[in-house]
Amino acid sequence: MKVSRVVSVMTLVAALTAGFASLGSAEVVIKVDKLNQRMTVLVDGTQRWQWPVSTGMRGHDTPSGAYTTFRMEKEHFSKEWDDAPMPHSIFFTMKGHAIHGSMYTKYLGRPASHGCVRISPENAELLFAVVKKEGLLNTKVILTGDAGAPSEYGPGGRQQNFFESLFGPPQDTRQDLESFSDGRKARRKRDRDT
Repeated sequence: MKVSRVVSVMTLVAALTAGFASLGSAEVVIKVDKLNQRMTVLVDGTQRWQWPVSTGMRGHDTPSGAYTTFRMEKEHFSKEWDDAPMPHSIFFTMKGHAIHGSMYTKYLGRPASHGCVRISPENAELLFAVVKKEGLLNTKVILTGDAGAPSEYGPGGRQQNFFESLFGPPQDTRQDLESFSDGRKARRKRDRDT
């Protein structure tokens, strides 16, 4: 008799706690379409945002399925990928998959990550604030589609060749080469001066 009374009281406390916890909290649903590389954020069933993303590239798949978020870190650095910055991380798998900001915004809209869902730093900050306000347990991440097979057509409907399907369209590398050359010149000058 005492055991059933204790269990009843515990059940009542748990139900009340869950009820009060959900008061004032909205349900956040983050839908990621890996095929189209788009994220749609719904708050209480109303679309709030839609953004381009980068999910896992070939060999580094982003998992499909439905997940509940469980951890957030404003400033996180990847332990697996050379301390790569992952600002405003929202983790949804125990293997370390997260939605986070990325400085590689020129790759948004095509698979480019090692399995996480990358979004622009500004959008990551907005999403982080909403999830923090509404709660991790009220936030669901739903990932659909298969980005593993490269699309025959790239941005703007232009047909891609094999290398573009893997690495994206050709980039102007002159600026990168100039930066590299400038850095090398600065190191030589520094070495001469010391």
